[in-house]
Amino acid sequence: MSRPTIADLARAAGVSTATVDRVLNGRPNVREETVRRVHEAAEQIGYHGANAIRYRMLADKPEFRLGLVLQKPRHAFYQEVLRIFEAQARSCLVRRVQIVARFAETTQPDELADILLSLKGRVDAVAATGLDHHQVTQAVHELRGSRIPTYSMLSDFAQGVRESYFGTNNLKVGRIAGWLISKLAHQPGRVGLFIGGSRFHGHELRETGFRSYFRDDAPEFRLLDTQINLETRQLTYEATVDLLSRHEDLVGLYVAGGGMEGAIAAVRELRKPGEFFLIVNELTPESQAGLQDRTVSIVIGTPMRQLASDLIGSMIATSEKGMAETPGQRFFPPELWTPESEFMR
Repeated sequence: MSRPTIADLARAAGVSTATVDRVLNGRPNVREETVRRVHEAAEQIGYHGANAIRYRMLADKPEFRLGLVLQKPRHAFYQEVLRIFEAQARSCLVRRVQIVARFAETTQPDELADILLSLKGRVDAVAATGLDHHQVTQAVHELRGSRIPTYSMLSDFAQGVRESYFGTNNLKVGRIAGWLISKLAHQPGRVGLFIGGSRFHGHELRETGFRSYFRDDAPEFRLLDTQINLETRQLTYEATVDLLSRHEDLVGLYVAGGGMEGAIAAVRELRKPGEFFLIVNELTPESQAGLQDRTVSIVIGTPMRQLASDLIGSMIATSEKGMAETPGQRFFPPELWTPESEFMR
């Protein structure tokens, strides 16, 4: 396929080739809206000069340094989150957004707190995901005292100190998972639940929602005791094998946090597709493969592109207007992926 030409770009942007030439060469007297339209068209058709247009658009824009703190540096989901934030940073045209990424290797609160504090003086704002703990709250308080707002995402922490939470309503996510299992199961039976740990606020809320659904609307099902899997693949695999071996009437399992890879492997080994219902969070290569062979029934996902775009916009606005007196939250509707979803074809 041949590379897009200036004529292709002009056609995609709805302007003349002369206007495109002026944009590409940085000539004056071109409206900012026109430059933006040409840039968007260049990105869409893969025009080779898209980056040059962006650099010219941002030449006189101030820099915004965004600290991004994620979990598990080798996990596909968090690598994808980083890629999404980097893409959204490149598409931002009001500031030159630079992503300063850090990964937590463990789920220890002191590690997350140290990472947060290491960003002081290096970034303008922080977006992070992690566990809720007084050490983490103190680190967020210190950042706030240095006029660096911290946003929690995916799982909330430091409530009352952090600037805002961006993510799904995890209480409702838990209820959705409960509703799905109760409707998918051919008959009532036992149901299992894994959470990463009690310090993950999002996991606790999902557990609460999951249990409240069955208590309120499906009491004929019997929920087993919640198991903590520390978000590890091997522990989740072993625990899932144990549950499936001990409970012939186990009809469903919800992995409310990490470690879903172990549950997928165990269910794939010990149950036939369609006779057991496994629900996990976030679309990754392994959960997608589970959907394809019907080991996984439903994946509940976070709309990360929208979240990243809105979060970057909010962080930039806070840098201009100042931090809020009252911390807030922004809920995003969860995505539901099934073996029949369009991308599976």
